[in-house]
Amino acid sequence: MITRIVKMTFAPEKVETFLEVFHANAEKIRTYPGCIQMQLLRDLHAENIYYTYSHWNSEEDLNHYRNSSLFRGIWAATKIGFAENAVASSLIFVD
Repeated sequence: MITRIVKMTFAPEKVETFLEVFHANAEKIRTYPGCIQMQLLRDLHAENIYYTYSHWNSEEDLNHYRNSSLFRGIWAATKIGFAENAVASSLIFVD
């Protein structure tokens, strides 16, 4: 299983647009083949910093999503609101 965390810092005036895009597409992401779960988190103190936290069956499933037209459309609509570059990490559990 892969855990994917993406930190996104938005220009304050772009947050509402991002939230509209996210909520319009969240269920499509959650039901994408290989996605186990996906959540949106907001920084406790910075109202313009958001994180997506998702679990994927495999790196192949994650990459399939990242190369999909669904992702490309969401990402294009999301990144125009960034105040900083997004930071993404793919992680695995270590016992």
